[in-house]
Amino acid sequence: MGDKANAHPGAAGRAITADQPSSIRNVVLVGHSGSGKTTLVEALALTAGAVNRAGRVEEGGTVSDHDEIEHRQQRSVQLSLVPLEWGGCKINLLDTPGYADFVGELRAGLRAADAALFVVSAAQEADAVAGSCRAVWEECAAVGMPRAIVVTHLDTARVDYDELTRVLARIFGGDDPDAILPLYVPVLGAQAPDGHSPATGLVGLLTQKVFDYASGRRRENPPEDAQLPLIAEARNRLIEGIIAESEDESLMDRYLGGEDIDLKTLVDDLEKAVARGSFHPVLAAAPAAPGGQQGLGTVELLDLITRGFPTPLEREAPAVTTPGGTPRAPLTCDPDGPLVAEVVKTSSDPYVGRISLVRVFSGTLRPDQTVHVSGHGLADRGLEDRALHEADERIGALSAPFGKQQRQLNRCVAGDLACVAKLSRAETGDTLSAKDDPLLMEPWTMPDPLLPLAIEAHSKADEDKLSQGLSRLVAEDPTMRLEQNRDTHQVVLWCLGEAHKEVALERLRSRYGVQVDVVPHKVSLRETFAGRASGRGRHVKQSGGHGQYAICEIEVEPLPPGSGIEFVDKVVGGAVPRQFIPSVEKGVRAQAAKGVAAGHPLVDVRVTLVDGKAHSVDSSDAAFQTAGALALREAAADARINLLEPVAEVQVLVPDEFVGPVMSDLSGRRGRVIGTEQAGQGRTLVRADVPEIEIGRYAVDLRSLSHGTGRFDRSYARHEPMPPQVAEKIRERVAA
Repeated sequence: MGDKANAHPGAAGRAITADQPSSIRNVVLVGHSGSGKTTLVEALALTAGAVNRAGRVEEGGTVSDHDEIEHRQQRSVQLSLVPLEWGGCKINLLDTPGYADFVGELRAGLRAADAALFVVSAAQEADAVAGSCRAVWEECAAVGMPRAIVVTHLDTARVDYDELTRVLARIFGGDDPDAILPLYVPVLGAQAPDGHSPATGLVGLLTQKVFDYASGRRRENPPEDAQLPLIAEARNRLIEGIIAESEDESLMDRYLGGEDIDLKTLVDDLEKAVARGSFHPVLAAAPAAPGGQQGLGTVELLDLITRGFPTPLEREAPAVTTPGGTPRAPLTCDPDGPLVAEVVKTSSDPYVGRISLVRVFSGTLRPDQTVHVSGHGLADRGLEDRALHEADERIGALSAPFGKQQRQLNRCVAGDLACVAKLSRAETGDTLSAKDDPLLMEPWTMPDPLLPLAIEAHSKADEDKLSQGLSRLVAEDPTMRLEQNRDTHQVVLWCLGEAHKEVALERLRSRYGVQVDVVPHKVSLRETFAGRASGRGRHVKQSGGHGQYAICEIEVEPLPPGSGIEFVDKVVGGAVPRQFIPSVEKGVRAQAAKGVAAGHPLVDVRVTLVDGKAHSVDSSDAAFQTAGALALREAAADARINLLEPVAEVQVLVPDEFVGPVMSDLSGRRGRVIGTEQAGQGRTLVRADVPEIEIGRYAVDLRSLSHGTGRFDRSYARHEPMPPQVAEKIRERVAA
């Protein structure tokens, strides 16, 4: 595989189309931030002829041109699609951000792809690789997605490629490390003064041929005698690994019996094992030197993609139902079948407007076609309170992106991806189907955003635009959740991390023209009486004309958690006329909602009306409402009031080596560890109850504590009394 360069690279400057799913390869690039994914995409584009030697497309701009935010932050923050042509196949490369905050973009890439390239930098520590990639590797394994590993930054000093591949096998291999083996090994050039030995070529372990890239163009040479013993062990391990995954059970016996298995058989079995997702070759790659036309290992990688990775025909499509929930027959990747496509990403262009990246799973999408848009409800993300939204929309222009350009397409067949302009009603995750046969795809899972960002409009003009800007932001990014907290009266945008938060603020400013101020996030505190108390509310005013007269006496006692406010009437003898008793209750409840100590709602008390006085002329509904509120405030003034804080049930999943630090950290947050349990190989689930006020930044802190390997979920458990010293600080802030 990959032992000769294909003779039909794609030409720069034209749209690449596919007529059949069999000629399409959809590949997502996964890797830690800084691993070199975008550089690798540019190197592949250069080798495939999609860009010129300067890395520029024919009409100007580079393949890696992204939006203003990415240029400013010097990192990828969104999924980008780069289509190439190689060996008669259209290759859709999906470049994903490596930073953990943008895992939503990664999951969108996984949804749109049929195979994955895990890009690993030789300069990065093994812990960083494991933290960012192992969980994604396991997700791919769970659905049988084929994977390969590409090693970059080979010029790093003291890189032992053989040892690195063994580390990768240990990180990703699990119970079968022999399924992760190098397919090629680098040939190192002369050592430079700084101690680096640049890779100048590759040795194909199966063919034992040397592919020399030193001149900037791939040349095939026979191996030198001194090189053969160095690759013999790696070659034998590779052959044994291929044979172990072969569908021909007799092959292992023949090999162990001393038979020399022919090269074609080995290559065929390798390609089948890669396509099945049971064998994962390791390759090496590097960009072309200045003036070069082919980067190290790019030909081999393109050959692996076209010959070893599966076509969309070999992927099982997500389940579909009618919008009403009735299951439908499984989809097949047929260009002549019923139209079913999915919006995997939504972005905004200052000139074009909204652009939807669409993966077609069945049928053919064409310009000017009217489609039905179906989407799952967004109430859980703070948008409209609806279980489903539906609309008919007309497809505008279809295009293939390349940097900042959009190259026009006349169709997009099943298995392919394309951009659709101005789908104003479609949101990320929505399904596009035939107008007369609407269907709805099963959504993909997204992580729950757990970092709160409380914001306020900077000015009155911004306030008018804030709601629309937030709605559009959340509709485009499924990993954001909008909350309008009724208790704290704050607008809260829940994000995945600090970088995600910064991008959200920048997009509000630059895309939607909304300036916001970030304010401290508040949790929903409560108040309750610690013991019995009584109060007298006297509202008597006479200022000429109709006066106000109402007196009521109440008793207050605490109730068990979750009881709310209970009002009891025990007035005898008509001291408070019957028509005014609901007025007293209304005043008590209104004051309870405002709070009696620190301005937080009062809960879990029984208020008993025991006595009062009225005036035949001056008593009124309003007067007794005021008296009821005054009575509750007087009762609180002479009683001990407990502040109740929300407590979350937290589940933290971390590798075993971080269990101790995580439990210690939770204890330092006033958390109570409930227990631990094993959750798969080398991982532990820690359960704890933690006050919500202590975990506002836990999404960031856990990532640092666990080197990016930990994740957690949280859910509201209950309110419980806050420690006196903490409550006193809250009261002091309110008083100030």
